[in-house]
Order: sequence, then C-alpha cells, then structure tokens
Amino acid sequence: MTQNIKGFSKLTKEEKINWIAQTYFSNPAEAKTVITQYWNNNEELQKLHDEFIENTLTNFYLPYGVAPNFLINGKSYTIPMAIEESSVVAAASKAAKFWSERSGFKTTIIDTEKIGQVHFLFDGNADELEAFFDCIKAKFWIDTDEFTKNMQKRGGGIVNIQLINKTHELEHYYQLHATFNTKDSMGANFINTCLEQFAKTLVNEAQEYTPFLKENRTIQVIMSILSNYVPNCLVRVEVSSPVDNMSDDKSIEGKEFAEKFATAVKIAEIEPYRAVTHNKGIMNGIDAVVIATGNDFRAIEAGVHAFAGKDGQYSSLSHAKIENGIFTFWMDIPLALGTIGGLTSLHPLVKFSLEMLGKPSAEELMQIIAAAGLAQNFAAVRSLTTTGIQKGHMKMHIMNILNQHHATKEEKLQVLEYFKDTTISHSLVVDYLESLRS
Repeated sequence: MTQNIKGFSKLTKEEKINWIAQTYFSNPAEAKTVITQYWNNNEELQKLHDEFIENTLTNFYLPYGVAPNFLINGKSYTIPMAIEESSVVAAASKAAKFWSERSGFKTTIIDTEKIGQVHFLFDGNADELEAFFDCIKAKFWIDTDEFTKNMQKRGGGIVNIQLINKTHELEHYYQLHATFNTKDSMGANFINTCLEQFAKTLVNEAQEYTPFLKENRTIQVIMSILSNYVPNCLVRVEVSSPVDNMSDDKSIEGKEFAEKFATAVKIAEIEPYRAVTHNKGIMNGIDAVVIATGNDFRAIEAGVHAFAGKDGQYSSLSHAKIENGIFTFWMDIPLALGTIGGLTSLHPLVKFSLEMLGKPSAEELMQIIAAAGLAQNFAAVRSLTTTGIQKGHMKMHIMNILNQHHATKEEKLQVLEYFKDTTISHSLVVDYLESLRS
C-alpha cells in the first residue's frame, strides 16, 4: 500500500520526482525520463513555468495552432488555438474562409458587467437590514477607494451594490450583490479584494449601528467571492447570407442546406441531450482561444453553461433563422476576459497570441473569441447535416491512430492513400496497417 508523505511541498523538484517515480512506477528510470523530456531547455523559462503552480514536476504541452481567414467587423484575424482535439482548428479555419467570402462575422458588445457577492446571515427582520444598508451604502465606496483608484483611472470600478433578500430560500440569508467594470483585466483579484472589504465594512458598521445594538442584532459573513456567472458580460456574434449562396458543396442546394441547418439548431434549442453536445462544439472553439490567450477556461465554461440553462432548461447557445430568403446564424454568449494581468504579461506564448491578434482590448477579445465559437459550431452542424461528422473528424484523427501504433513514414503514406476515399474507423485503420506488416 502506498504511504502518505509529509512535507512534500518542501522537497526539491528532484526529490519530488524521485519520490513519485519510486512510489508509483515499476520502472522508475523510465518514469523520470517521461517527466524530464518535457522540460524546457531554457532554464529561465522552465523556472517561470515551475512557479505558475505548486509541486511542479514538468510541463504538459498542448498543440498550438492557428485558424486564418477570420473576417470580424471588416478586420482580418489569424486566431491562435491551443487544443488537442483533432479537426477543431481545421474546421474553424474552413468556416472562417466560408464566411469571409460572405461578408464575415458581425459582433456587438452588449455589456461588460461582472459580478461579486458577499453572502451573510442576519438574525433580524428585512426592514431593519434595509434601513441599515441604506444608511451605510456610501461607506462601501469610501472604504474601497484605496483599491479602486487605479481601476477608476482606466474608467472602471464598482458600478453598483444591492442588498438581496434570500430568506425565502435559506433562513436569515442575505447578499450584497455588487457589479463591477474591470476594463481590460479579467478582474478576479480586484473584485475579491473589494468584496472582502465590503464584508469588513458590513460587520464593523453593524457593530456600531444603534438600532442593532438595542436589539442585539448580529451579522455573520459566510463568504465573499466573485461569480463566474456573468449574464451581463455579453457579446453577440452573427453571420448571414442569402440562402442561394449557402452551399459550396455540389451535393446539396443552398436553400436545402440552410433549411436543414436551421432545423438542426432548433433541435438543439429544445432537446437538452443534443444541446449539450451542440454547445460543446461551440466551446471547442472558445476554449482553444481562451487558453491560447491566457484566460480562465474553467470560469468561462461554468458561466457559459449556466447561461445556457438560464430559462429553466438547458438549451442551444446559438440560433438560426431564414427570413425573406436570408439565412442568419447568431449567438449571445457571456465571456469575462482579460488582456492585462495574470498570465498575459508572463507566459511567452500568451504574449505572442495577443500580439498576433493586434493587442486587443478585453472587449475586442470577447468578439474574436465569440466568432471562433460560432465558426466552430457552424462547421460542426454543417458536417452533421451534410457528410456526417465522422468523415472529416476521422481523416484528421487517422494520424493519431497511426502514431499510437508506431507506423513508419512509408506505412503512413500507404494508409493515407488507401483511406483517401474509404470509410475510416479505428479498427479498419489498425486492420489495414497490420495487413501491410504481414
């Protein structure tokens, strides 16, 4: 049985690797080789990577590719994507080219509001608390001025603070619900610092509030934390074209394709089982760019999927319609992003990505990433409603199969030629490879 270890975080990197290799692997030398072969030869860069997180052993690389030909609001972009899934970059690139020939993507920032909350319990009645809140509300701005002055200089800061009564859901439970504008930073640290000061102000002022002293009322802060659900940090992206111009495939007419496509999206709007996979396709494009630009893809995923279920049933994020012979495909999506702070000034590839995108503001990055998501969704639904998803995906995946079975260069060429116009599956590729070898 494996023994627990005390003081692991205090060990050197070499000691940590040795303990892992000796404790968990039948061949410790081989395990250490796997770890060390992914170290960066640049010692300074490796040290930077080591200090991003705790207990670092090595680096876990994702392929970094680009999708060219994105035309967004009349401006051309080549979009960086960090992802391991086959066909995502190719699909986004193909969709980008398709729409660049049809006036491109149109995007609009609807709002950039971000949210944080102080969750607390109060043992009095709501009227008492509301009177207290109205009395001290200005103090929340005054007490956080030291933290917000730099953000205010950039045009951001605290937008509003509300008292929310949640006692109908949990006894004695209330919130301070605060909204923020963090400009080009994602703003998590800024928001959380403000919220923790709000909590201190709330408690301190309550302890000196005469009506509370007379009635022996108390406020107990449970926690103070930003929310990754940002339904008002929203961007809209859309594409449109006459239906007659909707097909670049001779096997299907533009009008028929547009109608099938719109129906497929309607199915994702009403069927949660389909909607989850439909939206996962959107996030293939979004997450890849979020990662490449040093943003928090877990926060984006959580907020986006909450938004997809905001009306009580999980549904498609994207929508399609045909009116007066015009096909329109669009999406409103919440994206809380930053282009300054965090990894944006530390990780060399993040800086590379942002420079390739023209050093965008947070709002511009919202629009770029939304376009990548809609492009990916368009590519997936187009495949589903025409050739089927596996044809394109498996052509991209075939190299993974060949590498998994250690195919030589000559074997790869033969396999690729054989399956050029043939149905592809994992077992068929393996069987054909084995037939070559025998």
